[in-house]
Amino acid sequence: MPIVRVEIAKGVASTDQKRSVIRRITDVMVEELGRNPEYIFVIIDEVDTDNWGRKGVTLTELWQQPKNPVCGIRDP
Repeated sequence: MPIVRVEIAKGVASTDQKRSVIRRITDVMVEELGRNPEYIFVIIDEVDTDNWGRKGVTLTELWQQPKNPVCGIRDP
């Protein structure tokens, strides 16, 4: 009975995106491990950005920083 856990920041994925992730992970487990999809469980845990940190600060704080104009992403 495989259980696959996926942790993502809360609010970054829509319901449709989460459904797609569950479906595709299940497909990979079936294709690669030959498992019966009936017994494959995919759990998506959405973690509040105040409870997830990187570089000593929360994701909430990091995501409030301005994006880097050169590459279009927030500064690491």
